[in-house]
Amino acid sequence: MSTDLLDGEPTSGFQDLLGYHLAEWDENHAVLELTIEPKHCNRAGLVHGGVLATLIDTSCGFAATFCPHPGRVRRCVTLQLTTSFTGQVRHGLIRAVGRKKAGGSRIVFCSSEILDENGKLIAMGEGTFRYRTGSESPEGVAL
Repeated sequence: MSTDLLDGEPTSGFQDLLGYHLAEWDENHAVLELTIEPKHCNRAGLVHGGVLATLIDTSCGFAATFCPHPGRVRRCVTLQLTTSFTGQVRHGLIRAVGRKKAGGSRIVFCSSEILDENGKLIAMGEGTFRYRTGSESPEGVAL
């Protein structure tokens, strides 16, 4: 397992399975990158919609949970997620750019766009997320 930008927190099993990595992460913003492999594609040879939905969900979740305090984390759960598929891609690097848009102390709203390596929009989505107990504040909880 690698640590990416997660400050000592190991990657998840699902992250290891898909192979995406956290390329940028700061307050209200996260970028995931994925180099497309055959395991990411459907029978038509295109990136599977489930992979794109995962990147939308995950980039939004990271955008909502940045924690500037070493050794501490913030967590959230997805309450609602919408996705729209606007293009197709077979190979190369794709980037999911998540942004926290609004919210209160427990519920937040985020959006994400997935772009191919030429900057073409492949998919987009929005989600509603609830902070887990202790993750409502920027201080988060101990690892």
